[in-house]
Amino acid sequence: MLIAIYVGLVMILFLMGFAVPYALGISAVVGMIYSGSFGFVQMQTMVTKMATGVNSFTLLAIPLFLLSGKLMNVGSITERIFKFCNALVGWIPGGLGQVNILASVVFAGMSGSAVADAAGLGTIEIRAMRNEGFDAPFSAGITAASSTIGPIIPPSIPLIVFGCVGSVSISKLLVGGIIPGIVCAICLGIMVAIISNRRHYPRRGFPTVSELFKLACSSFLALLTPVILIGGILTGIFTATEAAAVASAYALCLTVFIYRELGLKDIVRVVREVCVETASIMLVVSASTLYGYMITKCQIPQMVLDLFLSISDNKAVFLLLINLFLLFVGCFMETNAAIMILTPILLPAAVTFGVDPVHFGLIMVFNLMIGLLTPPVGMCLYATARVANISFEETVKGTAPFYIPLIVTLIAITAFPWLSTCLGG
Repeated sequence: MLIAIYVGLVMILFLMGFAVPYALGISAVVGMIYSGSFGFVQMQTMVTKMATGVNSFTLLAIPLFLLSGKLMNVGSITERIFKFCNALVGWIPGGLGQVNILASVVFAGMSGSAVADAAGLGTIEIRAMRNEGFDAPFSAGITAASSTIGPIIPPSIPLIVFGCVGSVSISKLLVGGIIPGIVCAICLGIMVAIISNRRHYPRRGFPTVSELFKLACSSFLALLTPVILIGGILTGIFTATEAAAVASAYALCLTVFIYRELGLKDIVRVVREVCVETASIMLVVSASTLYGYMITKCQIPQMVLDLFLSISDNKAVFLLLINLFLLFVGCFMETNAAIMILTPILLPAAVTFGVDPVHFGLIMVFNLMIGLLTPPVGMCLYATARVANISFEETVKGTAPFYIPLIVTLIAITAFPWLSTCLGG
């Protein structure tokens, strides 16, 4: 009955249109009342748990990474990156499709948000691809698919949320996403080359050394952002939160003092947007902390573990079931909400089955990233459809071939844990 309350009630409230924090909070209170432990002391505990959930130095990384990503997404920085990537890989079969993927990889090291990539960089990518003769559904499809790399390669807001909820090293999680992100980019690139050869899409000629050097110089300072972030975390110079602060300061200096593209009004607007997004995330974090406390107190994770063990005690079967479940959840639930609800339930079971927490974090996040491309929620699909000015159905059709490389990447991440753990030690 408790599982029905804590899991079933949340799903029902979601379907009824309740916002995530309200759904989690109501479920926690109803569960507490049902268990017969609801009183003044318990209410005090609830408030304390919710306040403690957001009182975390680690969570400072979220608004700081949001700020750096939004600053880098303003002005000509994204266009500089796109032009450099075009010169670098535009001659490969697939042309601007390959450029689209590489630009997403580079931008992933700045924003950590799939939707920001799809909506921001996607504007430049889709316009350029359509001008070169690529059809609109394909342009929107590869833009949506490549945007999922953003939350895998550091910085990654979903990985930070997972680390906070599951008490897993955020630095190891961020570093652990580098190789899976590169594998995903390679798989997408192969699919783009196959489709482009069949449809005879154009590609540019090989760049001259002077052209490549000129574009590299114009985008050099912007390209340093992911180098500073990833290099600093890998070498241990700073933590994930400190890396976020450095990235924000660097992005501010770059856009205000060097490129001189942002004024005071622009900065105020960006900060306001970051504050609104951060507030919504922190409200969910606060409610999910209470929810996690209650399901742990009622031994829901142990019940879930017993359920999996009743099916099979084989680790491979467990991972298969987890992947199928998370792919299904990703179709209907927003990424951060799914992480906050499911991590306290599934992570203890995964550890019992011998799955490394960092490995499990990458599996969970990548599954939910595929969910961003899956109707009916599919936030990246809606973002790219709006940018490309085509229907949602056309965007889904253009994205469909790229489910294959994404599933191949998911299988690789699941089957080979070292892809997620080797760089993190």
